[in-house]
Amino acid sequence: MQKLQTALAQCKIVPVVVVNDLAHAAPLARALQNGGLTVVEVTLRTPVALDAISAMRQACPDMVIGAGTILNAQNIIDARNAGAEFGVSPGTSPTLLKAIVDSGWNFIPGCATPSEAITLAEAGFKIVKLFPAEVVGGLAMLKSLASPLPHIQFMPTGGVRLDKVAEYIAQPNVAALGGTWIAPVEKLASGDFAGIEALAREAYLVSQMA
Repeated sequence: MQKLQTALAQCKIVPVVVVNDLAHAAPLARALQNGGLTVVEVTLRTPVALDAISAMRQACPDMVIGAGTILNAQNIIDARNAGAEFGVSPGTSPTLLKAIVDSGWNFIPGCATPSEAITLAEAGFKIVKLFPAEVVGGLAMLKSLASPLPHIQFMPTGGVRLDKVAEYIAQPNVAALGGTWIAPVEKLASGDFAGIEALAREAYLVSQMA
């Protein structure tokens, strides 16, 4: 977990990517890295996702590459075998929580309520994913949780856009910010990796000024 926490401290932006074409994996990783981003979450929503993780690790071995949309124990096994260094879930059922804890893997489990966040903190997690962030209250939610739950750090993801990056990152209980806007589906589909690199650099610069 130390490697992940160090990477997040250096750059709090985590692009959340959906790879539909395996040929896009390596150039996508290079575009993100060239833009200054060192951590990425590859969602397990497509048939090539696991192979994409392997390809991205080979292309950019210094990046910290995680697997998102982890829903069960088999997802954990498959993602780790593909080379993912950490996992992320949209929510955390009791069964999934047990599988995560039993695996001993680096993980950022998902939550949407204070009760869920407390449950995850009690299980030993120091960083949890707030999802879907904008739907469940976004900045207002995080500001409300900061005082009663100062020991919990969040990675808000879901509906966040560039114009809110600085304000999110400025919150003391935000460890990182997940976002899909950095590698939009249309730019990936057209192979516009220069455009993705530009979006990555823009997000990185905003995060450094926050």
